[in-house]
Amino acid sequence: MKRIFSNPIDLSKVDTLIYHLPDGPTLSVEMDGLGSFFDFDMEIGDICDTSDIDGVVHFFPKGNA
Repeated sequence: MKRIFSNPIDLSKVDTLIYHLPDGPTLSVEMDGLGSFFDFDMEIGDICDTSDIDGVVHFFPKGNA
């Protein structure tokens, strides 16, 4: 179920997006100017935003969270 009210993520603070793929592997993307290509509100899954601490956002697509 998609959350109706989500906390917006300030992508200007994000240095790295870590996408957790099925069965354990991860894909790490440096966000240098790529923030406009990501719309987390359209994704189904869980987000762990630690960008205030270390500049990283973890995304767990539905089924991997």
